[in-house]
Amino acid sequence: MKKVIIFKFFISLFSVSLQAQDSVRLTLTHAIEEALKNNRDLKLSGIDEKIASAKYDQTHAVFLPQINLSYTAFTTNNPLNAFGFKLQQQSISANDFNPSLLNNPRTTQNYMAKAEWNQPILNMDMIAQRKAVHEQISIYVYKTKRTKEYLVFEVQKAYSQLQVAHQAASAMAGALQTIKSIYKSTQDYFEKGLLLKSDLLQVQVQLASIESKLAEAKSNIRNASDYLSLLMGGQAGVTYSTPVLEKNLNPVSEGIQVPANRADFQATQSALAAQSLMVASGRFSYLPKFNAFANYFFNDNTALGFKSNSYLAGAQVSWSLFNGFSTKSKISEYKNELHKIEQQLLYQKEQAQLELNKTSRQLADANFNVYQMESAVAQASEALRILKDRYEKGLVPTNDLLQSQTLLLQQKLLWAQATMQYNVTSAYIEFLTTSSEK
Repeated sequence: MKKVIIFKFFISLFSVSLQAQDSVRLTLTHAIEEALKNNRDLKLSGIDEKIASAKYDQTHAVFLPQINLSYTAFTTNNPLNAFGFKLQQQSISANDFNPSLLNNPRTTQNYMAKAEWNQPILNMDMIAQRKAVHEQISIYVYKTKRTKEYLVFEVQKAYSQLQVAHQAASAMAGALQTIKSIYKSTQDYFEKGLLLKSDLLQVQVQLASIESKLAEAKSNIRNASDYLSLLMGGQAGVTYSTPVLEKNLNPVSEGIQVPANRADFQATQSALAAQSLMVASGRFSYLPKFNAFANYFFNDNTALGFKSNSYLAGAQVSWSLFNGFSTKSKISEYKNELHKIEQQLLYQKEQAQLELNKTSRQLADANFNVYQMESAVAQASEALRILKDRYEKGLVPTNDLLQSQTLLLQQKLLWAQATMQYNVTSAYIEFLTTSSEK
């Protein structure tokens, strides 16, 4: 029997040791830092920025030349083409003007190497579109900024949930110790014949219930730790320990306003600027376009021959005077899109202010609720102490004592929830009122 007890003792020590190794102390500041470095959503936002930047790089073609090389082999007995090939090969002789040969040429080959160069000079509509694409980069920069701000809020929220889970586990552990003490007293009274077995059974039921809730609270700690690991870009399976849950002391001014330069507003403002440039691009498409080009040719009647060479160069001014109202309709489309974004920005700001006003009221309610719960916990603790003293003197029924103990546990959990709600609401107000610069 002694060996079994010793074995169980070492098993319990080994289990506690493993739990201690898996538990990692985590502060809120460190959690936020890790999330900002490693969060997957934030990395995706960074990739979106790079994609937008790559799309802007494509618009360098508005100014840079395009150079192409090609090599083409031809064969024909078409009179016109056959004569043209000989001209390109600079091999025309007097005999080639023989009507019989002109009308019925032999099969003729031509091998042409061609270098093409096209140089944009002035295309105002494309320049405006290039600027619009550049604004897309700003949109994604601000979106990334807002994603970071939301990530900070989400980490604060998850951290508060982890603290509540620890607080609940601590309250359950304290309640378990209390109920074990009550069970010991009840068992002594039962053995002395001072209490009925039903009293003892009530305490046993309460003991089993709290043990079950304690196991659930420990599972909640692991779940909250896994979610924090996900936000921080880490691996699941690590249990984090935190400081004791406390109410944040971040004063919030009354009548606070949503800042006009919040990142999501600025992203929409950049979209508005981009659309304005698209309207300008549509109008510029009425203007002439000025471009230059040059071609250099090598023609030969044998493969890989470069006997004959020639060039063609020029500049072109093109002006589309009428295209079936296509340009006019496109400008109208761009203007309507611009108006839509303007309305979206106004509505976005109105919604944000409404959300801030509602959250400010919720914070005031949460603050009042925390004070109420603090008072309730103090009163329930004192009531349990008094009832426990009277119970030990045989002056209080078991059921009353158990109800008092249950009430204290409930009030502690309600206080933890109220404190978490206050902290999360406070963090949400900070998120709603964060000013951002690119």
